[in-house]
Amino acid sequence: MTARPTTADPSPGTDGATSPRKATVFLSYARADKDRAVRLVQGLQAAGLEVWWDTLVEGGAEFARTIEAALHSCDAVVVVWSQASVGSDWVLDEAAKGRDLRKLVPVSLDGVEPPMGFRRYHSINLAGWDGGTQSPEVQAIVRGVMALDGRGSSAPSPTLSASDAPPSASRRRLLLAAAGVALAGVAGALVWRRGGDARDSRAGGNSVAVLPFQNLSGDPAQAYFSDGLAEEVRATLARNAGLLVMAQASSAQFRDRADDARSIADKLGVTYLLAGSVRRAGEKVRVAADLIDGDSGFSRWSQTFERRLDDIFGVQSEIATTVAAEIIARVETGGAPPEPGRETLDSGGTQDLAAFDAYLRGRALYDLSVDEASELAALAQFDAAIAADPDFARAHAARARSLTAIANQYADLDRRNGLYEAAIASAARAIDLAPDLADAHSTLGFTLFQGQLDAKAARVPFERSATTGAGEATVMARYAQYCARVGRDRAATTAMQRAVLLDPLNPLIHRAAASVEYAARRYAESLPPLRQALAMNPKMSRSHASMGDALLMLGRLAEARTEYLAEPAADFRLAGLAIVEHRLGKTVEAQAAMAQLLAERGEQALYQQGQVYAQWTEHDTAIERLEQARVVGDSGLIYARNDPFLDPLRGDPRLARILQSIGFDQA
Repeated sequence: MTARPTTADPSPGTDGATSPRKATVFLSYARADKDRAVRLVQGLQAAGLEVWWDTLVEGGAEFARTIEAALHSCDAVVVVWSQASVGSDWVLDEAAKGRDLRKLVPVSLDGVEPPMGFRRYHSINLAGWDGGTQSPEVQAIVRGVMALDGRGSSAPSPTLSASDAPPSASRRRLLLAAAGVALAGVAGALVWRRGGDARDSRAGGNSVAVLPFQNLSGDPAQAYFSDGLAEEVRATLARNAGLLVMAQASSAQFRDRADDARSIADKLGVTYLLAGSVRRAGEKVRVAADLIDGDSGFSRWSQTFERRLDDIFGVQSEIATTVAAEIIARVETGGAPPEPGRETLDSGGTQDLAAFDAYLRGRALYDLSVDEASELAALAQFDAAIAADPDFARAHAARARSLTAIANQYADLDRRNGLYEAAIASAARAIDLAPDLADAHSTLGFTLFQGQLDAKAARVPFERSATTGAGEATVMARYAQYCARVGRDRAATTAMQRAVLLDPLNPLIHRAAASVEYAARRYAESLPPLRQALAMNPKMSRSHASMGDALLMLGRLAEARTEYLAEPAADFRLAGLAIVEHRLGKTVEAQAAMAQLLAERGEQALYQQGQVYAQWTEHDTAIERLEQARVVGDSGLIYARNDPFLDPLRGDPRLARILQSIGFDQA
């Protein structure tokens, strides 16, 4: 229930001057909670807020119209969740409108879990509230309202203060970093949950996307250089704590630039676009860069650089520094641009042109990910880059990624361990050379966890990657999935929201978001991001099977079977069919799917065999396959801690020993 307007307009003071407008709150509550709602209204009014609620509004059509107008005109919608209100159609409608208008401030009277669709929003707990108007609970609501109203700078930050930061960090960097995290948490969550596009969550004035630079060299074979230069500029910008930089995968969707600047900015959800072109001829290179305002479509800054190739490093640094200064100066009204180099972390780069060129060639091959030959060719280029400059940290990190990819996708069991060990050594070398290189920490964590099944050892590099790589979507997605697997749902959700915000048009990111939901057993919530991923890439592996898993857990067996049949990856398709056919009572079909899994995949799918036998209630056989999986290092075991397919085995001490050997209890 709600909404009685008092006044939201500036009121004249005794001297005829206009006093500042008060922030206006729309209070949504159930009638059964009216007594406590009255005390809450009194507390918010005592704190200086105007409150809309339903006490003096007449019923009928006028009531509905008044509510609609109040919802649109208020600064914040405070929804009071309780045992009574979670079943109220009025409260649900008002909460949904507040969510859609991006001004929801939920509170919980009795600790009840919010209804489906609202569980991602942190609720202020009033269960212990004594009714006092000056209580911490009321002050927390006021801070939430002020943050939405744009007046939150005067309120103390609940998450970050100057005393929390290293002594060398500037106050401006702290404030901008805090703002970026807040924007990521709100806007990223909206895109993820609602399945909408990025325009629904424009990230703020500090957001920028670097579009692929156009290759004007007249030689298509030089595209690797223009693409690589754009990505180097993007990576440099992403290390700036004051900027929110769109990831490469989403930006690359607009390579051909058929849309105008405003349309691209809307689709990516950013305020600025950085476009450019590269013309390479002999030992000369000409780079043009243009910073475009996404709202107006007009250029804010442009410059052309004509240099020798060996000065390309200065060009990319100058572009990044100038763009960062331009954007930050506009975000900070009247603020001074950052000093060059003060706002970025060590990039782990090189000053050797041959090393840089080989690195760019290797990254272009790695991004193709066509087959084992292309992966090996990428590895050869990274090796060449390291040979030219042994201290090129980013090349060592890239080499570690290549080795991990080859081990995951192509290596047999005999080769796999050696490749993983080489990947770990390369990532560790990159970290030695550039301690703040987030991608190196992330790759090390990924390889330790998935390659060596050591959840405990992986935690330190993953945590470090999240600290230094908050601007990198892939880094945050890897960290989110690690946290989800080891049972740290809150950290997983926060990191995944950040990744979705930074890379909203990347189907891999949406598939990862679904995996975070599934790991927390929010099966229904895992379906929308999977549909989003498949809409972007209908052939994406594991997505149909993941939908099948969620639907099966929801009891929608026929739909689950349809999804499993559509899955291109044999391991997941056949295991899913063996389980769902068994659930449907089709024993012959279930056994046929299992026989095909054993014949085609054998030891490559020991974990999936364990899942099937667990669901068939053949516990000893299931444990036997999982123990074999542990011996050979089957990476499927990273799912074992919270895999619902293994629930029939949860009381078995043998499964507990497997989980303990991976280090889940210490991660």
